[in-house]
Formats: sequence, structure tokens, C-alpha cells
Amino acid sequence: MTLRAGFVGLGNIGKPMARRLVAGGLETRVHDLAEAPVRELVAEGAKPAATPRELAAASDYVGICVRDDDDLRAVMLGPDGVLAGAARGTVVAVHSTVQPATVCALAAAAGDVAVLDACITGGAPGAAQGTLTVMAGGDPEALERIRPALACFAKTIVHAGPLGAGAKLKLCNNLMTYLAWTAVYEATLLAREAGLSQEVFEAVTGSNGNLTAPMRAFLGLHKAPEATRKSDGFQAMMRGFVELAEKDLAATLALAREHGVALPGAALASQVMARVYGLDDDKRR
Repeated sequence: MTLRAGFVGLGNIGKPMARRLVAGGLETRVHDLAEAPVRELVAEGAKPAATPRELAAASDYVGICVRDDDDLRAVMLGPDGVLAGAARGTVVAVHSTVQPATVCALAAAAGDVAVLDACITGGAPGAAQGTLTVMAGGDPEALERIRPALACFAKTIVHAGPLGAGAKLKLCNNLMTYLAWTAVYEATLLAREAGLSQEVFEAVTGSNGNLTAPMRAFLGLHKAPEATRKSDGFQAMMRGFVELAEKDLAATLALAREHGVALPGAALASQVMARVYGLDDDKRR
């Protein structure tokens, strides 16, 4: 039996993930509050769903890639939510970065519907190229049932442990990312103000492994021409990144408090994301 796929949330990462499902030959239904990405994917072979409930009723795998915990609850619960339409045996994979407790609470309300926290890393390019990493928490048998769908957009699929483990792992992974962005931003700022060549700085830190390929790509944001960096479109994009970073770091700190762990580096990083992403160039010094 061919796996039927449904995907809710067609944003920066969700849309290319859903596109890979369509390209992989799976019967795919899509839903988003915005009409444009739905129309785009329907033109490529997907089927539209008016509500998450309608989508879930016709899907064996439901992927959800929405912004935050509140959006996830809105999609899952209520008379038009995923759980209202999903049949017994349906597997709902939460690909969003959310609190582990949120996924566990939704799973408790799901009855005979399996819920996995199947968080992703690799960004929009990874989604488009089918090279994402999925870190999944929950029933390993449910994960195996939807592996053909996940393999459409993921190169690596890891069972992280019990329900909630995928979300915990994603928060730890994101913490490393944001600390890395902070480190390379501050080191570059110091090098420049101390009169060092950017080329020499990158040559040395790249040769010894301190400057990774993702860090180098992040630096590209700061190397864009000033007119580009100051443009409304660029600043809007950066504000979106900052809001996600602050949301993720807040969730990380909440998880740390729950487990009695002090994360001073994470706390400091959460306060400087706007600077790190270049939203307040005039206050850098």
C-alpha cells in the first residue's frame, strides 16, 4: 500500500519538504493559512486541503512544520484540527522546533493516533536538496511506517529515544548553532577593529577547523553590500531569523530550568541575537 502524505505549514522549510514528497511520487495533500504556497504545490501535483482535519482524514503520514507551540496546538486541536480527522494508525510527525512537553501533551490527547517529535535540521537548502536530518522521538515502529515519506526530504533519520527526545535534541543542536554564530560574529568584529585582514582571519581559523562551513556561510550575511544589508527586504528577513532564534533559545532555557542546568552562554546569546544578525549595525561598537 502506498503511503499517503499530508503536510501542514508551507513556509521557508515546509514548502520544499512538501515539494519533495510530491516529487517522490507520494499522494500528497497540503494545507497552509497562506493561499499562494498551496496553489504553487497544487500546480506541481499536490492536492489542497481546506483544513488540517480534511488533510489528516486522507493521510497516513501528517507532517507539521509550523512556527511555534501555539501554532502547533492550533493545527492539532479543535474541530478542524489534525486529531479530529486522523484515523487510527495515522502517524503525525511534528517537524517544528517546540517544547518537548507540548509534543507529549498532544500525544496524550491523540488516542490511537501516533505522534512523533520528528524535528529537522539542515535549513531550507537541505529541504530542497533532500538532505535534512530528522531526529525523532517516540514509537520506533511508527517511525518505520513513515520512513518512506521522511526519506523524500531527509538523508539521515535518527531515532533519538522516547517521545520528547527529538525536541530535546533539536534544542541542544540549535544552541550549538546560535553560540557558533555569536562566536564567529564577535571574533570577526574584534579582528576587524584590531586592524586584522578579514582574509587572513578566515584563512587561519578555517585551516585549524575553528571556522566551519556553516559559520563561513553565516558570515556571508555580514559581507553583503551595505545597501543590501540596510534594505527593507534584507532587514525583514533578518528580523525573522532573530525572532526564531530568540524563540528557540527561550525554549532551550526553559528546558534547562526544568532539569536544573545553568546555561549562562545560552542566556547571553539570547540577548544579542539582533546584533549577531546585524539588525542594529549602529550599535555594534
